[in-house]
Amino acid sequence: MSVKSTGQLGFGELAAARRGGVRALDRVSALVDWSGLERQLASLREEGPGRPGYRPLLLFKALLLQAWYGLSDAELEFRLGDSLAFGRFVGLSLEDEVPDHTTLCRFRNRLVSAQLLERLFGELDRQLEASGLILKQGALLDATLIEAATSRPRKGKEAEARDPDAAFVKRQGKVGSTYGYKAHVGVDQGSGLVRAVITTPANVNDTTPADALIRGDEAAVYGDKAYDTHARRARLKSLGVKPRLMRRPSQYHALTRRQQHYNTLIARRRAAVETTFATWKRRMGLTRARYIGLAKVAGQILLTAMAFNLRRAAAMTA
Repeated sequence: MSVKSTGQLGFGELAAARRGGVRALDRVSALVDWSGLERQLASLREEGPGRPGYRPLLLFKALLLQAWYGLSDAELEFRLGDSLAFGRFVGLSLEDEVPDHTTLCRFRNRLVSAQLLERLFGELDRQLEASGLILKQGALLDATLIEAATSRPRKGKEAEARDPDAAFVKRQGKVGSTYGYKAHVGVDQGSGLVRAVITTPANVNDTTPADALIRGDEAAVYGDKAYDTHARRARLKSLGVKPRLMRRPSQYHALTRRQQHYNTLIARRRAAVETTFATWKRRMGLTRARYIGLAKVAGQILLTAMAFNLRRAAAMTA
């Protein structure tokens, strides 16, 4: 096995990095047991003759930075070489060669192909739960639309679409439509940490993957009218979880005043999940997909969720 030896920062580099405004990244570094994540990445170590490869953990940390700051692969390569804060976080010194954008791209594709991002997300969730940061007071269910990386196919010419997995959906209550994907999430009430993520084409109804977002250890589940089904309410009650799902009127019966008031109370509780989506899109640049195909877009969204959780957990423990 041939792996690059990196990360031996000198005293001058450490001092300069501390002056470079890296307190948030320092807190993240101290928060996580990176050895646990490195064990999940062990299968991606490159073996054989030739130039030594980078440690998978170094490349994974670089992808987290990419998600935090909404960078392209080329921009990430530049920042890794230009920023002491970035270099220190991933473990590069001034003498180390920076991984180029093709190396970063290939590594991300290998993570997706090996389905390791799901395992990494699970390991991080386990660590956050063990640290007491996940409160389990309730799970907030919601979904957000992500535009596809490619241009929209012309009306009636869907076969021209360059992304075969993307789909159209009409935005409820809004003008226009979205062509792309939908990120379904379960967010821990109180902490705001994301505990479950599922990515689908945009035309998949919110209720379809909802049961997979429910962990079963929450005290309650909050959701809007799209999640309200008799079967889901019964299942949650059987698990000892309170179903706090907004009521929807039936074909023959309008909502009573009491049900309308109940819906208002639920809406206030579950509104906190909108902060997650606002951060993803406004601060982390997840306004549209960067890649083509459901698997790669799902990987991008999982990396975004992990990066979001790490920064939020670091802020909670500051």
